[in-house]
Amino acid sequence: MTPDQIAKQMMGALAPFGAHAGAILAAPTVQNHAAFLARWSDGALICAWFGGSLEGKSDISIHAAILDEGAARWSAPSRMTDLPDRSEQNPVLHVMPGGQGYLFNTAQPAGNQDQSRVFMRRVTRDGDSLIAGPARDIGLPDGTFIRAPLTIRDDGAWMLPLFLCNPREGYRWTGAHDSAAMAVSEDAGETWSVTHVPGSAGAVHMTPIALGQERMAAFYRRRQADFVHRSESHDGGRSWSAPVPTDVPNNNSSIGVVRLDNGLLAMVCNPMSAAQSTARRQSLYDELEGDDTRPDATDGCAPIWGVERGPLSLCLSADGGRSFPFRHIVEDSPGTCLTNDSLDGNNKELSYPMILPRADGGLEVAYTLYRRAIRHVRLSPDWMRRICAEAMLKGAPQ
Repeated sequence: MTPDQIAKQMMGALAPFGAHAGAILAAPTVQNHAAFLARWSDGALICAWFGGSLEGKSDISIHAAILDEGAARWSAPSRMTDLPDRSEQNPVLHVMPGGQGYLFNTAQPAGNQDQSRVFMRRVTRDGDSLIAGPARDIGLPDGTFIRAPLTIRDDGAWMLPLFLCNPREGYRWTGAHDSAAMAVSEDAGETWSVTHVPGSAGAVHMTPIALGQERMAAFYRRRQADFVHRSESHDGGRSWSAPVPTDVPNNNSSIGVVRLDNGLLAMVCNPMSAAQSTARRQSLYDELEGDDTRPDATDGCAPIWGVERGPLSLCLSADGGRSFPFRHIVEDSPGTCLTNDSLDGNNKELSYPMILPRADGGLEVAYTLYRRAIRHVRLSPDWMRRICAEAMLKGAPQ
């Protein structure tokens, strides 16, 4: 990239990015992480994320920017939340067919994920800004987190994937007891019930994908930093099998998965595992734990933190997500993530990707760039057609 192209990207403008187009969203905060993509009812692309000084601090809030279809530049971001005593993280934006938007996000004190609550707000668009209404705690247990998109069941019920920290009184959260679940609302978000995924210790960020005829597959990040895991539902998401490993390595970091119109599944992730790396850190919140004197939980699974979060890759599956043998690097980096600090220049992660198909056959991808910014990449339709054709030659989608 030329210096001029880099400068344009830094200002939120789409500029050449290899065979694609890319932009860096112009955020006012030092730290920016956990991008989420959604399509507004007028066709605009929305990117939401959390930003502030450091993950876990109370100045972390949800921000969002808008890219109208056909526009060449992202809007300036708008701040959507501002709870003064909690770190507001992991936005999930859902837009109903009639145009009503909803924002869900987590909120926790400091690094205490086991005290996180899930909030919901109505969202409207006002020109280049998204405006969130009053927050409502939706009543899920302490230590509930979200990350993946909300889906609508065949009977109209809302399905919001969860992971549960399952707090242990007197012990500090480490991820050792995290498990997967699905929250279901049959009254448009007013009340929720929770269905647990069996055998899901360490499996988080559940991402369900419809495969047709009530068949679904769900994909999971793993605290154990081994492989992306997969489970199945044969009743439209009402019950799930225990997660089992795919062939994609996982570094205990987030993934994004969608089903393409041609039947292939596309996953964006960092295909790196603890077995491929010696990098380790004590926990996700090393920088915040000085005042927390509680001991770490010693039972449960054995979470691994610090495995590199790079490169950022697109993986394709022609067998319903059991395997993803077709892998392409979107952006390369050492992926160093031994600190969450955004200022010292040591963090090189390309992480927490979100993916959204385009009507022209391209893909929208957004992810964390070194904890400093959110990168948006629009994968070329021609490039996507070429690599999908390559994948489909070697295995028919199921």
